[in-house]
Amino acid sequence: MTDLFTPARFGAIDLANRVVMSSLTRNRAGPGNVPTPLVAEYYRQRASAGLILTEASPVCAEGHGYPRTPGIHTPEQIAGWRQVTDAVHAAGGRIAIQLWHVGRISHPDLQPGGALPVAPSAIRPAGQVFTGRGMKDFVTPRALETPEIPGLVETYARAARNAMQAGFDGIEIHAGNGYLLDQFLRSSSNRRTDAYGGSKENRARLLIEVLEAVSGAIGSDRVGVRLSPVTPFNDVSDENPQETFDYVVGRLNPLGLAFLDVLQGAGGEPRENWIPFDYARLRAIYTGNLVVNNGYDFAGGQEALRSGAADAIAYGRLLLANPDLVERFRRGAPLNAPDYDRLYTGEEKGYTDYPFLDRA
Repeated sequence: MTDLFTPARFGAIDLANRVVMSSLTRNRAGPGNVPTPLVAEYYRQRASAGLILTEASPVCAEGHGYPRTPGIHTPEQIAGWRQVTDAVHAAGGRIAIQLWHVGRISHPDLQPGGALPVAPSAIRPAGQVFTGRGMKDFVTPRALETPEIPGLVETYARAARNAMQAGFDGIEIHAGNGYLLDQFLRSSSNRRTDAYGGSKENRARLLIEVLEAVSGAIGSDRVGVRLSPVTPFNDVSDENPQETFDYVVGRLNPLGLAFLDVLQGAGGEPRENWIPFDYARLRAIYTGNLVVNNGYDFAGGQEALRSGAADAIAYGRLLLANPDLVERFRRGAPLNAPDYDRLYTGEEKGYTDYPFLDRA
């Protein structure tokens, strides 16, 4: 019977177990948004997870929306990530990088030359962003011109090739949480009238083109994708999310991806507060490996696997605070609590200083 400790194969990636480390922004990159030896140690500590999904990593300078997020678009960043992958592989782990473009969730203070952030449409999101110079209101972004789209798609493909150069086992395309690809998918943020807007088919076009491009660059068996059908994070919504994401997931099947990673609910909210959505329909539609994410504990993860509702479970906060989570699950051991005050600050504090089980 399949459970959290059962090995798996996701495309070309062998997993020792079905515990996946969810992508978690930590804001610990060094100058030039380069991963540091401290970042390598953080991921090395968590290498017993079946698959690590790194923090989101911008595919280009324009894709950044927060300070100190490690990129994958310069030689220095590639070299920094190579230290990370070498450390994880030496510890017996597998690691995939999450490729990211924040779109409108940025600010001129974070953009090259102080330019406006780009988006599917010139619609300002509600809220503020931390720029490194304090909190500032989001601005009205610049709508991408249709002739710019092929260059954007190639940017993702180039980042995927960079990831292979950096030694990653695979990549995950971030198409959720209100960032650029999700902005194209959602009706609230996409008011385009060209081939990339309007119908659900058009709104999904960019994501499918990106997935085809990165699959062509590195092989579809090393490519995953993150979706978050109903999260309102970063001021996005959809008029008919079930219809939109049923269609999107159906379009993934012919691509032969390594996995689909679905953030259920709104992210961080208890299940009783989740926006209604039939995730079982996505499971019925998708023929590949499905990772589910958000609020699972040990018992919930075991049940999802044994019932066939998923092929692996992504854990975020639990793996953040328990680098040896797999062993703690195996032993039924107590869990460390996350240090929420140091999620995005403190360097090693709240990052690499969480205690392991006493193995004496």
